[in-house]
Parts: sequence; C-alpha cells; structure tokens
Amino acid sequence: MSKLLRSISITTSLSAEDAVGVLLELERGQTPSSYADAVTRLSTVSVYGEVETRDVAGIKRRLREGLQALAADGIEIGPARIQVKKVPARDWSESWKRHFKPLDLGPRLLVKPTWSRRAPKKTQALVVLDPGLSFGTGQHATTRFCLEQLVALRAPENASQSMLDVGTGSGILAIAAVKLGYRPVDAFDFDADCVRVANENTELNGVARELTVTHDDITQVPKKPKQRYSVVCANLIYDLLIAERDRLLARVASGGSLVLAGILETQFTLVRKTFEQAGWTLVASTIDKEWRSGTFRQATQAPKR
Repeated sequence: MSKLLRSISITTSLSAEDAVGVLLELERGQTPSSYADAVTRLSTVSVYGEVETRDVAGIKRRLREGLQALAADGIEIGPARIQVKKVPARDWSESWKRHFKPLDLGPRLLVKPTWSRRAPKKTQALVVLDPGLSFGTGQHATTRFCLEQLVALRAPENASQSMLDVGTGSGILAIAAVKLGYRPVDAFDFDADCVRVANENTELNGVARELTVTHDDITQVPKKPKQRYSVVCANLIYDLLIAERDRLLARVASGGSLVLAGILETQFTLVRKTFEQAGWTLVASTIDKEWRSGTFRQATQAPKR
C-alpha cells in the first residue's frame, strides 16, 4: 500500500500548545509546527509526513488517549480536535521553513536551521539543526532551558568541564556543549533512529571527532559509572526522571549540576521532592506555559537562594 503525504493536526488551547506538540512529536517522531488564531484564541499544532491509510485510525486513537492523559494532568486541552488531511507534495518541503527561526541565546550561542542566512556574532558558537526525525530543535521550552543552562554553567574558556546528555534526541544539547567548550562530551539515546540522526547532526556541525552519540538506555546503564560529569542534562519524561534518579545522580561529578527538563508544571513538585530527598537542591528553574524545568546541585554545595 502506497504512502501519502498528510498533515496530522490537533486544535487546542494556547496554553496546551507545547504539550500537544510533544504528544505529536512522540507519536510521529517529527518536530511540530503551530499556528495561533488571535480571534479564537486556539492553536493548531501539526506534523507532516508519509502515512498509510490503514494507519490513520490507530494514530487518531493514540492521540485521543494522549489528550485524555494531558487533561487528567490538569491541562486545559480545549476542543482537542484531531484532523488528518492529504497535502500537496509541493507544500511538504517548505512547510517547516515558515515556523523555525534562529534561536539567539545571548552572546555565546546561536541555533539556526540550515536555510537561515543569519550569521552568528563574533562571540557566538553556532549550532545548525533542521527539524526532523528526532526530538530537539531548541524551539521547545524544555530544550531551550537546557541550552540556556549549558551557557550559564559554562565556566571561563580555560576551565575544564565535561557534559553528559541523557536521551539526546537530535543531539542538539551535546553538540552545543562541544561548541561551548565542554570536554569530554558524551550522549546517548535508547532510540536507534535518534542515534543515527544525532550522529548525522554531529557531522553537519563539524564535531563528529569530539562527539559520538551511542545507543543506550538510562534504565540499563550501570548504577556505578566509570565517569562522572560536570553537567548532566536529562530532558526526559517525569516518571523516568524519578525512577532513574540514582543512576542520574551517580553520573554528576562533585560540585556538578544536574539539569532536568521534560516536566509538566503539575508534575514538577513530585520531581523536586524526589531529588531533594536525595540531598539535592533546586538552584535554577523556569516556568514556560505548562512546562517547568530545573537545575539541581548537592545541598551542601548549592548557593543560598
């Protein structure tokens, strides 16, 4: 059976736009675009790709279940209208370009798609990344927080700092870390497609010699690692962060920082409590729409707030 290019869209409330985007990304493995209607105060979040007719019903069913789960977490999902439509092939290749703009992270880092002509400032490291088959372009609040923390936590250029990216997705955080001067930088993901794409992105950014993304699973890695890192980033779902707390903490070097993201604001209190029970303190946090992310350090080393 031949595949057809289709758009898969969910119309939702503005406040649920990001959460619905993650739902679509997890379902289809592609970064979504969104359109907000100023009159209706609703957002239409969409992904595009080749879908067989026989698969449409299953996709809709899984998306409905995901929307119900979001509503159960206290998110106002609005009409939550799901649509799957055929799209002309000529629209496919250009659809991303209207929605993905360069992400300027201050004087030290610029993230942009390949089609952007934006030039970095003299002081900015440059990461080039297109939306594709893995999570992470910097457009999402959780990824952006991690990037901001990598910039904020980077010591002077002559200082030695290492970084581990757990669940790397597109590889954006690990690539940015290399560009910012972290060494060594390691990254892994349990999804083989993400590993492939991330390694392609290391080639695109000229850091393949410094970074090889490996196929691994945080639930299976040794509880006592051979190496510990100055900064560990884990942009994962909240229940995985909680379940694998000890494996994550074991990988943070003395005096280091653990950056956690991928957490709905309604889930964050439980995540925070779990890590505080292990003697870690929240030292930085950002709320963006329904998402909350945070950086933790051991309580004896954490600065007073």
